[in-house]
Amino acid sequence: MKQTSNKETLRKVLKLIQPYWFFLILSILFAFASVVLTLYLPILTGKAVDCIIGKGAVDFATLLPILTKMAIIALSTGLIQWLMNICNNKMTYSVIQDMRQRTFTHLQVLPFSYIDKKPVGDMVSRIVADVDQFADGLLMGFNQFFTGVLTILITLGFMVMLDIRIALIVFILTPSSLLVAKFVAQKTHVMFEKQSTARADETAIIDETIGNLKVVKSFHREEEMQRRFDKVNEKLGQYSLQAIFYSSTTNPATRFLNNCIYAIVGVVGGLLCIKGDFTVGLLTVMLSYATQYTKPFNEISGVITELQNAFVCANRVFALLEEEPEKASPSETIPHFDGTVQLQDVSFSYTPEQNLIEHLNVKVDAGQKIAIVGPTGCGKTTLINLLMRFYDVDEGSIYVSGKETRSVSRESLRSGFGMVLQDTWLKSGSIHDNIAFGKPDATREEVVKAAKASHAHGFIKRLPQGYDTMITEDGGNLSQGQKQLLCIARVMLALPPMLILDEATSSIDTRTEIRIQKAFHKLMDGRTSFIVAHRLSTIQEADLILVMKDGNVIEQGTHKELLAQNGFYTKLYMSQFPENMKKA
Repeated sequence: MKQTSNKETLRKVLKLIQPYWFFLILSILFAFASVVLTLYLPILTGKAVDCIIGKGAVDFATLLPILTKMAIIALSTGLIQWLMNICNNKMTYSVIQDMRQRTFTHLQVLPFSYIDKKPVGDMVSRIVADVDQFADGLLMGFNQFFTGVLTILITLGFMVMLDIRIALIVFILTPSSLLVAKFVAQKTHVMFEKQSTARADETAIIDETIGNLKVVKSFHREEEMQRRFDKVNEKLGQYSLQAIFYSSTTNPATRFLNNCIYAIVGVVGGLLCIKGDFTVGLLTVMLSYATQYTKPFNEISGVITELQNAFVCANRVFALLEEEPEKASPSETIPHFDGTVQLQDVSFSYTPEQNLIEHLNVKVDAGQKIAIVGPTGCGKTTLINLLMRFYDVDEGSIYVSGKETRSVSRESLRSGFGMVLQDTWLKSGSIHDNIAFGKPDATREEVVKAAKASHAHGFIKRLPQGYDTMITEDGGNLSQGQKQLLCIARVMLALPPMLILDEATSSIDTRTEIRIQKAFHKLMDGRTSFIVAHRLSTIQEADLILVMKDGNVIEQGTHKELLAQNGFYTKLYMSQFPENMKKA
């Protein structure tokens, strides 16, 4: 994450606040009124003190109106501060709502290359934890910063009006608090930055472990994950402790200095009273102002410390928002999918230093069933990613229905494909909603028909509420095979012009797989279909088999033609069906 100055961060924050300037102005006005009324109370207190001359010598005629006025001002101040807090809360949480909305929206337009490189937990931490930390700092800034600054300025003004000598003493001594606050702020910024990064790492480990807990337990890696978590957690604890240590020194240090200032004002004011230059009431007022003047420095010091943490968290969110989105695609659409696909001299790699697909040429006619086979890492799934424009080719071109894929919108291109992957994806909701994900307006009859075609209807009817049964995130309360059947039903419902099947039946029992294959044959009839398969028994009837190795198509042809070549495909086939080769 690139370093950003606090000034730059503040500029970005002010830009976020700009739509809510009305509440900001109201907050400042309420803060001004609250401070003026709060500081007027000590003057009334001083007058009240002067009305109490001694035992049995109290000027009640003057005192009672003063006390009444003090009560009215105290109530008015409370009401104004309540209204100010409403404005601050409205402004803060509106900004946070906008920030989260923008972040989540931006997340969905980021290229897959960014998503693939970042831990999920880190992104979750930015959107949830970092935004919360930023909200806390922002709210404290609104509630205390404006009020503190106004208190300092107005208090100094009142003190100058009452006695310039005491005002100068307070004015000269107070900056020592600012020097302490500045020193602490510099220390805490670094620690809060490290704390925020460590918190994101911890969130990533937690997310990774919970999401793959079955794998962790299966391989008895609980202790290893615990060690990884403990290491990051210990690091987070150290950074948090140092950050809190430095930030916690602010208040005691500034309080000590402020108490010294208070004592000096008391001594000087007492001497002036002895000389007759001061009344006891005026000394009471000046002591109160000395406290009022120095108190905001404590609060502002605390605010600055909290803002350091808030700015670090804000920087992480802004860094995500400033990531380059996926390049905009043209608005042109593919009006009609005729099923033809052509790859011309295509080259692609995920990282520049590691070549994957180089100078690949493939031509697919309408309605053909294209099988893609090869060892792990040869580029089979990458080819699918390029067809769907999850990634763009580095060199060459891909044509779908005569249109170069980069010349049409991604939405139009992807609307022509239906995908069933080995990795299933289901959302929290009902079975009906999950099947109808690609066709939200589908009727119950259409959903049931698609479920029957995918042989999912049987197990769905056995669920407690049938199609209205609610499932958890990613279908956690279903078996892997059942989840895959629902994904197949989703494609059966959408009936796209072209199909992509990436190990679509890998988690389904053999008996059901035979039925699904029959359903797929019916679905693929007349549709161009790309089938990624490891089990060669499922693609023997394909019109064209592409054999990939090291990112290149090294052989292509029908099953029989490839066996006759006695090449790499033959070795793959022999490794799975050695008994057939003996017979041959």
